[in-house]
Amino acid sequence: MAKSPTNSRKPWTGAQTQQLRNLAKGNTPTRVAALKLGRTPSAVQSKAADLKISLKPTNQSPYGTKKR
Repeated sequence: MAKSPTNSRKPWTGAQTQQLRNLAKGNTPTRVAALKLGRTPSAVQSKAADLKISLKPTNQSPYGTKKR
């Protein structure tokens, strides 16, 4: 059976929400942010949606569009 994260089903603290904001600002992938926060990726996505934080990467060009 899979092991649940350390903060599973616990309320989010102010420090965790601030860390989520900083991780999102630094273009951290959702899975990595979930590991750092001790939450599941779906919990991180849900909280980010509640706080209106975008988890989409910025300043990254799509594959195959690199100028030669």
